[in-house]
Amino acid sequence: MKRTYQLLAAALAVVMGLSTLAGCGGSGSSSSSSSSTSGSSSGSSSSSQVEPMDLSGVTDPYLATSGLSGDTVVARVGQADITAAELLYWLNYGTELTLSQAGSYLTELPWDADMGDQTFSDQMKQSALDAAAFYALLPILAEQEGLSVTQETLDQLESQREQAIQALGSEEIAEHSYWYQMITWDLLSKLSTCGDLHIQLQNLYFGEGSDGYPTDAEVLAYAQDELGIYRAKHILLATKDVTTGEALDEATAAEKKAQAEDLLAQLRAAEDPVALFDDLMNEYSEDPGLAAYPDGYTAQTGQMVPEFEEAALALKDGEISDVVYSESTGYHIILRLPLDPADYRNQLVAQLMQTKTDQWLEEYGLETTDAYDKIDPASYREQVVALQAAVQEEVDAVLAAQGDSSEGSSSSSSQEN
Repeated sequence: MKRTYQLLAAALAVVMGLSTLAGCGGSGSSSSSSSSTSGSSSGSSSSSQVEPMDLSGVTDPYLATSGLSGDTVVARVGQADITAAELLYWLNYGTELTLSQAGSYLTELPWDADMGDQTFSDQMKQSALDAAAFYALLPILAEQEGLSVTQETLDQLESQREQAIQALGSEEIAEHSYWYQMITWDLLSKLSTCGDLHIQLQNLYFGEGSDGYPTDAEVLAYAQDELGIYRAKHILLATKDVTTGEALDEATAAEKKAQAEDLLAQLRAAEDPVALFDDLMNEYSEDPGLAAYPDGYTAQTGQMVPEFEEAALALKDGEISDVVYSESTGYHIILRLPLDPADYRNQLVAQLMQTKTDQWLEEYGLETTDAYDKIDPASYREQVVALQAAVQEEVDAVLAAQGDSSEGSSSSSSQEN
């Protein structure tokens, strides 16, 4: 379920704040075009290398890219239908997310790669299906709890649509602009209202004041034991040249050790060793990262050199280590710092909500139709890139025309003056 978890973890932010090709700059804004690919940088780079699709006959972006009309039922969860539009949106989102995370290391996805019990292609489809199923269930679950979509969400949706139409000059071009992310206005509205219900359900089950609200102790246990996160700061007396990495001679290294032991003795004798620690760290530490991390490091297990990590994890919050030697860096004196539960509560809540999601999907049952088997992620991706290229051209042309019109108006006005 890891891929599904990534999709669902990002889903709420996506559907509640989707950027479109219209951007936020208004008509003629130079930022509008550049903001269009903020959610799909990989798609924009690929789209410049393909022949754009002819949009003149396209009324259904899902039919044009997959061969299935958007309202085709590809699966059911309980009594709720999952359409091709819903599945294909999430399939494209998962593709873009994977490419974005890979950066320049991956330009094409390994669709046929063996992932153990299924191919990468099948894994991506399954993740998209699980995400679509979750959103299909949300209205049912919300109704059971007596929840409904807030007026604020409905108002925001209407405002977003009006801004897109105003920015691009027509309802048709505004609709096409949504296609860039393989979403239509109707689907965006549905997912946004479901996103609202998701927030309400999550707050109902795990929000502050609920029975499921994680305590500070539970959050800290999650951060430390499951995520392997800890915080520490240190005084480093390096036994290697910090610029060249060359080892210092034995005499100099011995001086560093003696200095570290002297600093530790001062800390042990101090009435307020934590306050003194910062003073000594700022004066004597040779850590090249000190300027960037004056308040210490937040690390996960396996990230720091073994000697540092072992010593840090053996400390309680506020405790100071003995002198710790690492051959790769030098002599450390380490102060263990407390974690702030507020930094990790949302992550734990998301995981708890994911657990409920898995339970819901299992309880309601998820079945696919024959149409689901007809979806080929690799072929779909090729057609999506062609559609994106066409939409980009269309919107760029509209914005360029608006810019020319604006410049012409300004020129005429200046001549009259």
